[in-house]
Amino acid sequence: MKQVYIIKDRHPRLLLFFAGWGADETPFKDYQPADSDYMLCYDYRTLDFDASLLKTYQEINVIGWSMGVWAASRVMDKLQEADTSLIIKNSIAINGTPYPIDDTCGIPSVIYHGTLEGLTGSSLNKFLRRMCFNGEAFKEFLNITPRRPLEELKEELAEIERMYLAQPTTSFHWQQVVVGSNDRIIPPDNQLNAWRKEEENNRKKIRVHYTEDAHYQVELFRYYLQDIWTKD
Repeated sequence: MKQVYIIKDRHPRLLLFFAGWGADETPFKDYQPADSDYMLCYDYRTLDFDASLLKTYQEINVIGWSMGVWAASRVMDKLQEADTSLIIKNSIAINGTPYPIDDTCGIPSVIYHGTLEGLTGSSLNKFLRRMCFNGEAFKEFLNITPRRPLEELKEELAEIERMYLAQPTTSFHWQQVVVGSNDRIIPPDNQLNAWRKEEENNRKKIRVHYTEDAHYQVELFRYYLQDIWTKD
């Protein structure tokens, strides 16, 4: 896993953002959370995480998007188990679930495998188009599209499946979730199923925000990676 500081100014709090499959820092580097360091995580070919980087923070706010919800669930669950003093003030999941490959709580298996087995430059472009709300949003996203090699993205999909099947559940608690009704990557109904399942399994309430957003929505990131922290 890559851990990249976007802001490293020795603030006492950290915004820890787990981006989605195929991501890098390009689409997310211009957000400026107030009075906070900001670290971006991506590339889930491994979930190796340098926990020493979190030692100095008095407060950590965790946000996961898309496949980053699963990755954050795995990583943060393990970190909290190892260090009970770790202070997670907020945990917010955006258009993702802890069950990345699941016919009722994530991406249906046939679609996931179809994406992996048929991944080409052209099919990736179609995937990115489906992420966006409309043609105009897609055109804007093309200006900040991640530039990672296609072979890396194939490896990442394969490793996500392998790791998920090895340990399908975690106990990390997401306090809030955002489910976009126009998400064409992870079916909204599956997301809602996943969070109902999490509430039942962990016996903890999850606040669900049901919106009209697409899977990738600039307004969502502007709010949850920047604006919300100016009001804290």
